[in-house]
Amino acid sequence: MRLFVSVDLPDALAPAVADVQDAFADASGLSVTDPAQAHLTLKFLGEVDRNRVPEIEGALRAAVEESGVTPFPVTYGGLGVFPDLSYISVLWLGVESGGAELTRLHEAIEARTTALGFDPEAHDFTPHVTLARMDHAGGKELVQDLVTDWEPIDSDALAAQHPGERGPVVGETTIEAVRLTESTLGPGGPTYETVSSLPLG
Repeated sequence: MRLFVSVDLPDALAPAVADVQDAFADASGLSVTDPAQAHLTLKFLGEVDRNRVPEIEGALRAAVEESGVTPFPVTYGGLGVFPDLSYISVLWLGVESGGAELTRLHEAIEARTTALGFDPEAHDFTPHVTLARMDHAGGKELVQDLVTDWEPIDSDALAAQHPGERGPVVGETTIEAVRLTESTLGPGGPTYETVSSLPLG
């Protein structure tokens, strides 16, 4: 089974995620993710023997406790790309608040899962929600322009709470649990199923 550790966006934010993706509809080569499955990955584990799930769950419980993180609010907003604007492979939505708590969770989970033999992360942790992947560079310039020149949001209630910020503010939610999630690859893209939920605090 293919596993990762995540926090999930609520269903109520899926339309706002889709609205941001729609702004990139004319970018050739960009494949958007399913907004109904939007999530923020804390740790990708990869292919794992099903018999190891209890061991992983125990490690995640310990990591959550060690992190000291209790339920906390997150505001999803702002755009970015990996690895950089000159060569784009992933377009992502960032976090405007809650990044410190997400980083603490990631670091605790990273320590516990690497102790189980999982590969350490090759890059610094950047809290993000993947919006799309770039299959070819046909629409790269459009993506570059939108990411760097997105107009300030000034037309909704969230904008009033975040005056002067550039980039989309998708919404706010409270993170109450970390999830061990199974990813199943199919012809229509991956589907996700929660294996277990580890409550915070």
